[in-house]
Amino acid sequence: EPGHQSAPLLQRLDRSMSSVTIPPPACMLRPLEAPLRYLFGPGPSNVPPRILAVGAKPIIGHLHPEMYEIMNDIKRGIQYAFQTENNMTISMSGSGHAAMECAVFNTVEPGESVLVAVNGIWGERVAEIAERMGANVHRMVKTPGGYFSNKEIEQHKPVLFFLTHGESSAGLCHPVDGIGDICRKHNCLFLVDTVASLGAAPIFMDKQNIDILYTGSQKALNAPPGTAPISFNERACHKMFNRKTKPVSYLFDMTHLSNYWGCDGKPARLYHHTGPVSGFFALRESLAILAERGLEESWKKHKEVAAYLYRGLEDLGLKLFIPERDLRLPSVTTIAIPDGYEWRELLAYIMKHHQMEMTGGLGPSIGMVMRIGLMGYNCEKTNADMALNALADALKNCKKSKA
Repeated sequence: EPGHQSAPLLQRLDRSMSSVTIPPPACMLRPLEAPLRYLFGPGPSNVPPRILAVGAKPIIGHLHPEMYEIMNDIKRGIQYAFQTENNMTISMSGSGHAAMECAVFNTVEPGESVLVAVNGIWGERVAEIAERMGANVHRMVKTPGGYFSNKEIEQHKPVLFFLTHGESSAGLCHPVDGIGDICRKHNCLFLVDTVASLGAAPIFMDKQNIDILYTGSQKALNAPPGTAPISFNERACHKMFNRKTKPVSYLFDMTHLSNYWGCDGKPARLYHHTGPVSGFFALRESLAILAERGLEESWKKHKEVAAYLYRGLEDLGLKLFIPERDLRLPSVTTIAIPDGYEWRELLAYIMKHHQMEMTGGLGPSIGMVMRIGLMGYNCEKTNADMALNALADALKNCKKSKA
């Protein structure tokens, strides 16, 4: 009878079904809890309800025509935010580091020279990324908060020069005017990181002759972390698409990404990887909010709230880490650690008693500064007041360790 032959098979199936030896973890049987916090650190910042809501929209396929339409909108939104007409404008699937690696991996070949301005953690990261892919890296180093004169920059002959516009680890907003011209003169690409500054401080990609510009979604743009706008001008594209070797990363290869984003002029957009659909919904919404408010309005607001915060900090007797007001990053304010206090204790007190995140330094600025970020949706005087109130409370209640 046919039934007999299948009995051993069924037993085998039963055995394989009952062979689970690791039980479901107890933690996964409890509901997810995420605390409500005031994110007044250097990012991520709090996301407005309107952007959180689009993240809950139904998922569509990453290659559906409606998704391409949304990606096209994102491209236009980034062009506005960057003040560029570059066709090669996309968003990376990943945080700011994805854009950072994409920029270096695509424009530099092993053995080529890269010049990196290091005055905080981001230059350190780019130098390491370039070294890992075999570039010949030259570092121009200053202590956190230091900035570079155009004259200093001119002494090298690299294929790529990297500068952080918004150095969030030090609270510095670096002047950019004139550097793009120097890079043109020496046939070098100018790469600028605006992760912490985009939407908070003026940047003009085309006018300032920036060849490659990128940012992240989670700072002044106020979207959740996970997408990273980037744009390449024609000089960068020429270098990128006339290489002898393929980029070390397949995921970040712009020949594929430019097709996925419909930037390569080909009729068909083909599968390369699955983009973060909900992340792109949120990014589009954040760029829409920026377009509705207007860039100038956003820059003005960040400057005003930052100035209000500076006054309050000075009233508390705190010292701003960047003395020249014009060089301060409006989105992330750094204060010198007050004498006699343990900075970790102050931050822990503020988190515990005020549910508020502020942070210490990062990389080379650890132990030098405390950082307060008021960007995008969080950029309000009422939030500055809350931050100042929490700081005053911590200064009053934390023990002075060394007088």
